[in-house]
Amino acid sequence: MKDKVIIITGASSGIGEVTARLLAAKGAKVVLGARREDRLKALAAEIAAAGGEAVWQVLDVTKQADNDAIVKLAKDTYGRVDVIFLNAGIMPSSPLSALRTDDWHDMVDINIKGVLNGMAAVLPVFIAQKSGHVIATSSVAGLKAYPAAAVYGGTKFFLRDFMEILRMESAMEGTNIRTATIFPAAVNTELLGTISDIGTAAGMAALYEQVGITSDRIANVVAFAIEQPADTNVSELTVGPTVQAW
Repeated sequence: MKDKVIIITGASSGIGEVTARLLAAKGAKVVLGARREDRLKALAAEIAAAGGEAVWQVLDVTKQADNDAIVKLAKDTYGRVDVIFLNAGIMPSSPLSALRTDDWHDMVDINIKGVLNGMAAVLPVFIAQKSGHVIATSSVAGLKAYPAAAVYGGTKFFLRDFMEILRMESAMEGTNIRTATIFPAAVNTELLGTISDIGTAAGMAALYEQVGITSDRIANVVAFAIEQPADTNVSELTVGPTVQAW
């Protein structure tokens, strides 16, 4: 982990924020991206005060130029990029019959296109280096279908396929790019606040109150994946409560 340069999207809260703190404490140089400037500033300052290294940039993952810019920031500041943690996402789940089509498109734009934009920005760097590590936050909804999660789950099913093919193509092409896809279950973050459908929001809140886990559990898994030897690929990790809720 020491001195690894790690870009984190969705770094202003939840899994991204907690992961940034952990990786910086372990000696990584973290490059923070999210839409909320005030939170990024505060997080970078706290990391620096604790003896870590962090730079930040406002990042809207739906904009290719923003993704290109944060990769450039990492390279200009630290000379390289070792890891990108594609973590930005939203979960405004609802029954299809509710026809919340704006939510559908927002999920596709952030959860799918945001990943594609991040990959388009960093992949040339990793190919040129012949090394790199791509970590992405999927969901248990990317492994199993759930009512009210048709579109959200679809974006996370996409991510599983995308990451597996990235792993396969990297092996075929000899670019030495490692991948790790994380499938969290109920993690208590601000993600619940993106659910606009009242019935779905109430049901999910009750479930998360009963079985939800904290973001540090996911951060530990991210750190575990990064700390594996360069010749070891940990491709899929599922993290959830110990009780049967899914």
